[in-house]
Amino acid sequence: MKKITLEICAASVASCTAAQEGGADRIELCDNLLEGGTTPGYATILTAREKVSIALYPIIRPRGGDFLYDETEFSIMKKDIQLCKQAGCDGVVIGLLTPAGKVDKERTRELVELAWPMGVTFHRAFDMTDDPFEALEDIISTGCERILTSGQRNTAPEGAALIAQLVNKAAGRISIMAGSGVREHNIAELVRTSGATEFHTTAKAYIDSRMVYRNPHVSMGGIPGVPEYGIAVTQAEQVKRIRQEAEAVLNA
Repeated sequence: MKKITLEICAASVASCTAAQEGGADRIELCDNLLEGGTTPGYATILTAREKVSIALYPIIRPRGGDFLYDETEFSIMKKDIQLCKQAGCDGVVIGLLTPAGKVDKERTRELVELAWPMGVTFHRAFDMTDDPFEALEDIISTGCERILTSGQRNTAPEGAALIAQLVNKAAGRISIMAGSGVREHNIAELVRTSGATEFHTTAKAYIDSRMVYRNPHVSMGGIPGVPEYGIAVTQAEQVKRIRQEAEAVLNA
């Protein structure tokens, strides 16, 4: 039976444990998902490592915004990688670009070497590069083991055609993982059209807060589509269904 590799983007320890319960293969551990993910706190990394046995890859991203980092930010990234190694993580997730929209090969290679023997994923900074095929070759040259991409579109289903081209161009030299907007209702078609066998999703739902008193005059978030008193948590059943839908196509 053919199997996919399913990575869950988790923003809490609760989501990590749900990912494992649902049968995920790997966790990308993040903070601040609404900013695209930033480096989680060290206590969160340590606790997640204690709670789950599947592969754990914290994102190394010192802030939201672009992927062009100054020397102080780069130093922070190196320290966070060392902490992840000390914590017993299996890998880290990075992404660094130049002002011209190219992969920052020199710094990426330095972080890959620092992370060893941990694995390294190059995240969706890839989707902000000016030439995806040049970026593919550059990332391969740095020693990363996979690229997370939405095919340079807002979601992976929208970018499936480019993802398929990248899978073909990579030719097994690096794994191409499709992510962004991956859900149980579209994973089957994405498997068919992208050619990818690794997929990345939050598989989350917003759980209502246990707060009883809710001040009607103050909003702490105000982001459209995000409930003020909602907590995003990965759902184990969603993880299971996404895998089932994907593998049904692979084994049809």
